[in-house]
Amino acid sequence: MSVRHPQSEEQQALIEAVRTLARDHIAPHAAEVDKRAEFPWDAVQLLRDNDVFALGFAPEYGGTGTGTLTFLRAVEELSWADATVGLVLAVQSLGAIAVELSGSAEQKQRYLPRWASGEWIGAYALTEAGSGSDARAMLTTARRDGDGWVIDGSKRFITNAGVADTYVVFARTGDAISAFVVERDAPGFSVSRIEPKMGIKGSTTGELVFDGCRVGAEALIGEEGSGFRTAMRVLDRSRPGIGAQALGIAQAALDFALRYATERETFGKPLSEHQGIQFMLADMAVKVEASRGLLYDVGVMLDEGIDGPELTRASAMAKLMCSDTAMAVTTDAVQILGGYGYIEEYPVERMMRDAKITQIYEGANQIQRMVIARELLRGLT
Repeated sequence: MSVRHPQSEEQQALIEAVRTLARDHIAPHAAEVDKRAEFPWDAVQLLRDNDVFALGFAPEYGGTGTGTLTFLRAVEELSWADATVGLVLAVQSLGAIAVELSGSAEQKQRYLPRWASGEWIGAYALTEAGSGSDARAMLTTARRDGDGWVIDGSKRFITNAGVADTYVVFARTGDAISAFVVERDAPGFSVSRIEPKMGIKGSTTGELVFDGCRVGAEALIGEEGSGFRTAMRVLDRSRPGIGAQALGIAQAALDFALRYATERETFGKPLSEHQGIQFMLADMAVKVEASRGLLYDVGVMLDEGIDGPELTRASAMAKLMCSDTAMAVTTDAVQILGGYGYIEEYPVERMMRDAKITQIYEGANQIQRMVIARELLRGLT
């Protein structure tokens, strides 16, 4: 850690503990998780047993209260070992932020301690088949019915579908959008399919169906019609988590490529002594460190309570830079390994597949560029 991003002894000790857990107990199983494409319940239990989920929560709800920067570093360390497990931690926070920002005292008491302990797994359901980047185009509806609500529609590409205990769901209420907490046993709720994917195969991604799904009045998060603003504020705080996942992948690919380049010999000398490879490694390292600076800056901003346009711009920049870096660095790592990089025996092909999604979800990188440009131009008016 640099002086620019200081951490206390307690925070640093927590990260060292997560790093040890990730490298000793999670990394050895990453290839198998990818091959079997099954949710990593064993890793989830490790996170529960070691209070890793608590890193994303305040002390009054069972969290460590050690801040966002520490949380992001934990996601980075887990993702170095296995991007799927890093995503488990990142999405646990994503599923909680709406309640943290806009939830009632009762909602916070019911859900936050269970999410902080990992007893309940969370999910966030915004995307639909016809409204990914354009959230206002969603078709899912919620209507009042007696003392509760009835939700109809579907959500697509939802992380943790089928394994989550709770889903923060966004639905149209008249001309506006509202947010609800839907528990897995709510009448009329089901998971219709789990998607086969290119990467992060241990993470479930699926379609949710709401067929006259009934929830109580207490399921509404915040005021009716406030859901779109809540969703955007959530994304400002959750995009850095995907940036941290991407950064962990990139660092792992760089580390592996460095080791391989010193061990593999071509033309009578180690690969690392060829200038062309040295230049590739140097460029990879610069991208990783630049990305880390942007990401950690956002962590500090969130820990200092900074909000609004400044946070929106910085969050989008960090997610954009980290995910583009992950794709570039993993691609170069495959190239450095040559034919070995393309086969499953070596981990960089998995890292490359995992990296791709970080450019797409939590707002595709084209959307991040639009957000950044909008905030830059807004500052001129």
